[in-house]
Amino acid sequence: MTEIHVDDLATVTSILQTALTPAFLLVAIGTLLNIFVIRLSRIVDRSRELQAMHPKTSGAEHDLVIDELRMVKKRMATVNMSILLSVLSTIAVCVIIGMLFLMGLAGLAMADAIVATFMIALLLMAASLLYFVREVHLANRNIRVRDEFLGK
Repeated sequence: MTEIHVDDLATVTSILQTALTPAFLLVAIGTLLNIFVIRLSRIVDRSRELQAMHPKTSGAEHDLVIDELRMVKKRMATVNMSILLSVLSTIAVCVIIGMLFLMGLAGLAMADAIVATFMIALLLMAASLLYFVREVHLANRNIRVRDEFLGK
């Protein structure tokens, strides 16, 4: 059994404390991913409802179903892109944590790479949120009450 030196313990403790900060980012991204997946699930459910309605409708009602199906398809693609960008951001954060351990334990000079990877993770997360805002905007376009229902 190897003996643990005080210096080794201090190094590992310091590295763990440093690696803990990006781990909090992982928790935040995980929460956002959960929201995105729930949103995607609701979109898929609506898609199934519309597909069931499709053969039962005709005329103007059929056109409305087709229009909404097209919008649902756009929303699915948008949420999927948001999920992909969030997952890539998560992978980047995991790489950062790994680099922090390599830097601390192996003494490798990786500060520039860590900063660059962190910036990439943030940019990916920002892009993911922009796609999410786009999906919310698309959803709101469907929520508006159409004039045909108001008798105007």
